[in-house]
Amino acid sequence: MEPNKLKELLQRVKEGGCSVEQAMERLKMLPFEDLGFARLDHHRHLRQGFPEVVFCQGKSISQIKEIVKRILAMGCNLLATRATPEVYQALYKLDSRAIYNEQGRTIIIQLEVRPKTSGRILIISAGTSDIPVAEEVVVTAGMLGSQVECLYDVGVAGIHRLLGQEAKLSGARVIVVVAGMEGALASVVGGLVDKPLIAVPTSVGYGSSFNGLAALLTMLNSCAAGVGVVNIDNGFGAGCLAHKINKLGEPDGAGSY
Repeated sequence: MEPNKLKELLQRVKEGGCSVEQAMERLKMLPFEDLGFARLDHHRHLRQGFPEVVFCQGKSISQIKEIVKRILAMGCNLLATRATPEVYQALYKLDSRAIYNEQGRTIIIQLEVRPKTSGRILIISAGTSDIPVAEEVVVTAGMLGSQVECLYDVGVAGIHRLLGQEAKLSGARVIVVVAGMEGALASVVGGLVDKPLIAVPTSVGYGSSFNGLAALLTMLNSCAAGVGVVNIDNGFGAGCLAHKINKLGEPDGAGSY
């Protein structure tokens, strides 16, 4: 349940517009709801600032639909990751507000659009092949309430493509760098800016990249200060972290989920 909706419910009880019994009925599924195959953490929104996100990979379509139904019933916006076109079709039939990002493999259903932060997250991809992971960052951070901007295909093989983007680099509050192959772009950007930088290694690359391990190790061994690293292909995790950092700079709570 969203914090604002909980406050409204408690205010109604206080003012006599809702009985204690009615309020208890609304709250009985907190802190979690047991579906047998999943225990939905409805308390996560109150605890972490945003509702549980559905990781679709490994779940059946029927399981995903049931989880989504229960999340929407609690009045929460929905984000589903690693979603196939088949999952999207099923969720679109469930709710026509579903929006699919095919590259990022994400689905969102927004019951309520949140005000955007004044601070901006800049998502940078080294190559075009890294864009799917970058798009997962974009959708995640944007869904949570951050203003986002993209700068794609500016990797170290043609570093002049990055060096001409000083205004975008300096104007961002947080930067996310998504790179496969050897993963060197995170260090390059980290050495140019004074912003928090989140590096996302991708599994893009030839054999000796070891499905992203080479990029991961490069990023972990970065000589640039202030570079944090998430797991291989973890655009969702990077988007969440970038939003949390971005939100710290908001004086009026804008972007708060």
